[in-house]
Amino acid sequence: MAVAERMNATKGAILSLLTDAYQRRDRVGLIVFQKDRATLVLPPTNSVQLAQRALVDIPVGGKTPLSAGLLMAADVLRRELLVHPDIQPLLIVLTDGAGNVSVGSLPPQEEAYHFADLIAEQKIKSVVINMEHAAFDQGLAQQLANHLKAPCYSLADMKAENLYHAVQQEMARK
Repeated sequence: MAVAERMNATKGAILSLLTDAYQRRDRVGLIVFQKDRATLVLPPTNSVQLAQRALVDIPVGGKTPLSAGLLMAADVLRRELLVHPDIQPLLIVLTDGAGNVSVGSLPPQEEAYHFADLIAEQKIKSVVINMEHAAFDQGLAQQLANHLKAPCYSLADMKAENLYHAVQQEMARK
């Protein structure tokens, strides 16, 4: 039940960002990482309608291939920068920070931090939204944010408008 509530709050925040992106003609993509893989459920677009459809059935629970999600995000952003070199990418990672599936031979958390370090080295601005309930938080989302050189916000503190302002602040940061 708590996961469903967090996912509803997340979907509301994402829709708020998408609506703003549409108004500013920004492009937004969505990657879901679950079970043993990451899936690009919404290639970068400025279509709110496509995004709404992609958000309807986002799966939750199960294993977390955080590394696969970060790796795919870096690849999608790299391709977007090639096609649209004037964009200013922002990676928003909604996670509890607990990766438990590797794509290679490193332990899952170590591998996720390695990919996060590579993203930070590419100077991609990022924001981490900690999806973990405060009572169970082990600080893993904050550790991921540290590797991304990004701020970490708690979903409990994030209403849709707060997430929007946090993203705006991050985009304005040098």
